[in-house]
Amino acid sequence: MGLGRKLRYGMVGGGPGSFIGAVHRMAIALDGTAELVAGAFSRNPALSKQQGDYLGLNADRVYVSYQEMAEKESQLPEGEKIDFVVIVTPNAVHYPVAKAFIEAGFNVVCDKPMTTTLEEAEDLCRLVKNTALLLG
Repeated sequence: MGLGRKLRYGMVGGGPGSFIGAVHRMAIALDGTAELVAGAFSRNPALSKQQGDYLGLNADRVYVSYQEMAEKESQLPEGEKIDFVVIVTPNAVHYPVAKAFIEAGFNVVCDKPMTTTLEEAEDLCRLVKNTALLLG
């Protein structure tokens, strides 16, 4: 039994010129069950906006940082906020981004590696252990 709607997802990373961000967006689009609705695509706000425009996103859902995205998305009504976030940043940033979204109550899909240390990976696993959240 499905949700009766497409899953809404956001992306952190995957800005202009990003190879892996485009690959993830194409893979997610293959079965038509999810749609990109939000993103913090670059640390450079102008590049993030450029990518959001290119992808046809509402300007209000293109964020200047992952912190802003996690905070503002968590404040949206259930029928509007993202269902999950995809992290396609440089490896060293995977942990803080995943942690911020888990703490904000979001499911997380992270490009490999999940983190750069075992301690960070174990911390993320502890964070989701007693929740209904998914971390992949």
